[in-house]
Amino acid sequence: MDPGRPLSAVLSIDALAERVRTAPARLGDVRLVCVDGPAGSGKTTLATRLVSALGDAATLVHLEDLYAGWTITGAVARLQAGVLRPLAEGRAGGHHRYDWATSRFTAEPVAVPAPAVLVVEGCGSSPRSLDPWATLRLWVEAPAGLRLARGLARDGADLEPAWQRWLVTEAAEFAREHTRARADLRVDGTSPTGDALVLV
Repeated sequence: MDPGRPLSAVLSIDALAERVRTAPARLGDVRLVCVDGPAGSGKTTLATRLVSALGDAATLVHLEDLYAGWTITGAVARLQAGVLRPLAEGRAGGHHRYDWATSRFTAEPVAVPAPAVLVVEGCGSSPRSLDPWATLRLWVEAPAGLRLARGLARDGADLEPAWQRWLVTEAAEFAREHTRARADLRVDGTSPTGDALVLV
C-alpha cells in the first residue's frame, strides 16, 4: 500500500479489500488492518463489511474485547502480547475477552489463528507502536451528535455518563497519537451501509 498515492473520493468495499490483498504483509505473513475512530462512528460496521469482502482469508478482533472496562489503557499491550507477537512469529495467537456483564476477563481464551489478514477495530487500535506491523490504518468519523445517539441506542440511555467520560478518554488518545492525521484512509461513517465508502 502506498499511502502517498492519490485516492478517489469514493471507494467500493471490494476495491478496499483488493488493496488489502495486494498490499505487503508486515506482521509476519499477516496483513494487519487497523480500523480506528471515535465511538459510534461506524468502525464495527466497516470492519465487518471488509472482513466479509475478504472472505475466509480474514479474521476480525474487536479491541473492546481487550479493554478492561471503560478504559483504553492496557488494551493494545494485551493485543500485542497475545495476538500480534505470536502472529508475527508465524504462530496462532489468542486473548481473554472482557465480559462487560461481569466486569472481568473470561478464563477461556479466544483463539486467533494466523490469517492472511487480521482486522483489528476499536478506539485506539492504531497507535504509533503498531505502525511497523500495520499494512493499512483506517480512520472512521461521523458527527458527534450522531455518534452519541448511536451509542446510546445500542447501550442504553442509562450509560450516557459513562459515554460522556469515554468521549473525553478517546479524544485524549487521538490527540496524543495524532491518529486521524496518521491514517492511510479516512472514511465518512455517516452512512455506513451500501457498497461505496466516502473518503474524507
